[in-house]
Amino acid sequence: MTGVFLSTVETTPAVRKTALNAVHRKLGAKMVDFNGWDMPVEYPSSGGIIAEHLAVRTGVGIFDVSHMGDIRLAGPEALAAVQHISMNDASRLAIGQAQYSALLYPQGTFVDDVIVHRLGEEEYLLVINAGTREKDFNWVRDNTRQFSCKVENLSDDYTQIAIQGPKGADLLSKLTNADLRTVKFYWVTRGAVCGLENILIARTGYTGEDGFEIYIPTDEQTSARVWNEVLAAGKEFGAVPCGLGARNTLRLEGKLPLYGHEISDTINVWEAGLDRFCKMEKPEFIGREALEKARAKPLTRTLIGLEMIDRGIARDGYRILNTQGQEIGYVTSGSYAPFLKKNIALAYVPPEVSALGGELLVEIRGQGVKAKVVPTPFYKKPKKN
Repeated sequence: MTGVFLSTVETTPAVRKTALNAVHRKLGAKMVDFNGWDMPVEYPSSGGIIAEHLAVRTGVGIFDVSHMGDIRLAGPEALAAVQHISMNDASRLAIGQAQYSALLYPQGTFVDDVIVHRLGEEEYLLVINAGTREKDFNWVRDNTRQFSCKVENLSDDYTQIAIQGPKGADLLSKLTNADLRTVKFYWVTRGAVCGLENILIARTGYTGEDGFEIYIPTDEQTSARVWNEVLAAGKEFGAVPCGLGARNTLRLEGKLPLYGHEISDTINVWEAGLDRFCKMEKPEFIGREALEKARAKPLTRTLIGLEMIDRGIARDGYRILNTQGQEIGYVTSGSYAPFLKKNIALAYVPPEVSALGGELLVEIRGQGVKAKVVPTPFYKKPKKN
């Protein structure tokens, strides 16, 4: 009887918290469950999502992205292992350089997109998405067993703080002995930050803006101190804490893909328009054979940018209709774009209706609302003189 009784008990997985959870709550953040994590979506004290978004575009915003995952591969065959499981060419990376890439299933669809950092001669760090942490680690471990390298899940070892915006370098320069002027976009360095030695500093981010991500040892007291020191140092630049809401609108303006939306286990590289990061000239990687076959066939769908002509916001999952009212695709991500002051969306549609300037309809509450196909990314950060 006991066994039968126990088998009927449903257990709810505990919501996970970053080391900065208490700090967010003290700041009055509006918290939400994001992929099993208790995370801030916005801070009323910062002015909310729109104000946070604009702070990143014009000054600097601070994000807790500690829910992201980290996988370290190290050993004599670490490069061979990374090459086998990822679609970009990691052999091109110098020590201290990073690249956008993806882990693919044999059918050429996405396990996840990742940033690959080369930290040493035989050491690589893969930064992965929060919602796919365990799946990704298991995939990497299971598909690198034949290589002489150690695979470690370091996801819980770091508090990851993103300092994003055109004033990000000015802010971080006040807190580190690293010469940030020598760190190009998608490069990494190490230095003292807020009195902590040998901290990894990456000029990366997920906002379509310049910025840095720093990796602090996971300890609530240390993490809170660094977070507060970063915010205090950023006061003169208008720095505000930012939540996942602004992170999403920022990445949408920059056409940065989100797993489960623009990329998934049913979408391939060509459909997602990420072929510039897929190096087919590499001799071998998981998914390559399927991508070769897929490339030889015409695409049946492609990812486009939409700008609403009529009033209305194209939300995730809304149906796309042609001008005759027939369903032809769907919205992957859509929102009001605070910096652009427009309603924008990304959507999958057949290639024959993807021409720039063409009109389509988005079904909103049963009505077809006009939208036009526009170039992407919707926003590009200004080039520095």
